Amino acid sequence: MEAPKRMVQIWMLILGAVIIYSDDHIFVRRTFSESVTAEEAKQLRDEVREMFYYAFDGYMEHAFPRDELKPLSCEGEDTLGGYALTLIDSLDTLALLGDRERFTDSVEWIGKNLRFDINKTVSVFETTIRILGGLLSAHLIASDYNTGMRVPSYDGELLDLAEDLARRVLPAFDTPTGIPFGSVNLVHGVDENESKITSTAGGGTLTLEFGVLSRLTNDPIFEQVTKNAVMGIWARRSKINLVGAHIDVFSGEWTQKDAGIGTSIDSFYEYLLKAYLLFGDEEYIFIFQEAYRAAMHYLYNDPWYVEVNMNSAALVWPLFNSLQAFWPGLQVLAGDIEPAIRTHAAFFSVWKRYGFTPEGFNLATLSVQRGQKSYPLRPELIESTYWLYKATRDPRYLDAGRDMLASLQYGARCTCGYCHISDVEFHTQEDHMESFFLAETVKYLWLLFDLAAGPDNLIENGPYKYIFSTEGHLLPMTPQISLVREHCLYFGAYCRSSNLRLETNISGIAKKPGETNHSKTYSCPGPTCSLSRFTPQSSPTISGLVKGYCPGLTHGQRFGIKYAASADANLQDESPTQRPADVVQSHSLVLVSNHNADQVDHEKDQESSVDGSVVAQGEERQQGKLIELFEGR
Repeated sequence: MEAPKRMVQIWMLILGAVIIYSDDHIFVRRTFSESVTAEEAKQLRDEVREMFYYAFDGYMEHAFPRDELKPLSCEGEDTLGGYALTLIDSLDTLALLGDRERFTDSVEWIGKNLRFDINKTVSVFETTIRILGGLLSAHLIASDYNTGMRVPSYDGELLDLAEDLARRVLPAFDTPTGIPFGSVNLVHGVDENESKITSTAGGGTLTLEFGVLSRLTNDPIFEQVTKNAVMGIWARRSKINLVGAHIDVFSGEWTQKDAGIGTSIDSFYEYLLKAYLLFGDEEYIFIFQEAYRAAMHYLYNDPWYVEVNMNSAALVWPLFNSLQAFWPGLQVLAGDIEPAIRTHAAFFSVWKRYGFTPEGFNLATLSVQRGQKSYPLRPELIESTYWLYKATRDPRYLDAGRDMLASLQYGARCTCGYCHISDVEFHTQEDHMESFFLAETVKYLWLLFDLAAGPDNLIENGPYKYIFSTEGHLLPMTPQISLVREHCLYFGAYCRSSNLRLETNISGIAKKPGETNHSKTYSCPGPTCSLSRFTPQSSPTISGLVKGYCPGLTHGQRFGIKYAASADANLQDESPTQRPADVVQSHSLVLVSNHNADQVDHEKDQESSVDGSVVAQGEERQQGKLIELFEGR
């Protein structure tokens, strides 16, 4: 009886059912909640807004300018570098909420008071995604009239700080493999006793922030070192295209060979796809397609994901860990919607069971993994919920968002902010609030309900499409960032003309004597590889950028779409007029095809699984289902 009971339990959890046992019988009662109405969506959006300010005001009153808030004791603590981490991480959320006054005050304070010439050893990964990403996102908002949040007094101070910080991090990349050390001292560089072991995510999740910085400063060094790191990791993949969790940055040997999509690896996959979407560099999408194909073949046990040995694919760990919850959202961006829906349902069933997702949930015992009972206010499941609602407009995701909001309000809200949950089974609170709670968790919740209520924010209604960094920071697909190498990624994009006038600036942060941003040259084949920079105070001339179709581009490039084969013949024959009115109609990039919903045993159909899961590199198919990623206007 035990085995059948376990199988029924796991699937009923996915279906959102209540299971009642009585001797030899299992009774199942489906539970349904009323769908969120448009009016309730507005109320929920306002509730999330209040949630943000409750936590943000708590930080500013009790912790600022220290890094993070201790929300139970109402004190501050320095957890990264002692430079107002939570404020920097919250900047673009303030802008998203339309809070011009606090956004302006925060930008001005940071520009006048923040310095990085401090004798602190910091995490390369966390410093990049939280501090560097926060500064760049805020700079791009504060310097651009088109965002509606232009700060009149702003003169590029955040960009100068970002460049200064990135240069202080650069010594970490001085390794034989190109993969950076995990930590670096902001004054002295890498300590001689620094560990040579780093995680795959730590070394491979730096490309967006450093790549944007290269385009804004006209210095390719930042983009080059982070791309070298990605290539260094990928060059050491196994024969079945899996990567391990930890690697020696000097020898290139894997020190932990467990392959998965969660802890220590997660955002490596994420930045492969997003670097392509933001920069148009096709090397990233080629790698992503191979890596994604391998992940879906060896790690996917429908609807869950497991960890396996990177060389043999032997099962290592049947565990759901909370960091895996970003994956359905990434699949939406890649156009692989069907497995995303099933996996999200499985992951959300764990949230429904405990009120939060524990750091680890054992799929063999169907219980919280020992030592992994906490929920540190992570955003990943909420993030995927937002993307799936944006792609499908299915009200089940609003219902899920409402449930997650209620859990946070009743379980995590405390004296001055929102607390970590140290034990999801007993909802025990812990005196800590990570900065990413305001940068990501609250942001994705607000975006979810705002989308349902009728979007009114710079992401949905602004002049640009945005890529979210792994910390939830907004990186716009402006011509300066996305069209450097002649890529027109969306309909109506700007294309270079022959009389483009380049304007460049020199950073106010001193480098070596006599060295400027122009001291280095960038060599590459062809005339289209030059990096250009426009001053934040000025816009490119109309004659320099021509709006319309880029000559010589394919249909997919012109309209920002690619086609992928669908497993559902009915969808192939579906005309635009037959689509439901509430389905997103927008421009997109489709990178992978749908999976068979009934496919469970990957070993049985090895070849068909591999060949069918990812669109062939460079191939554009004119038949199939168009999966829409970004909402059109």
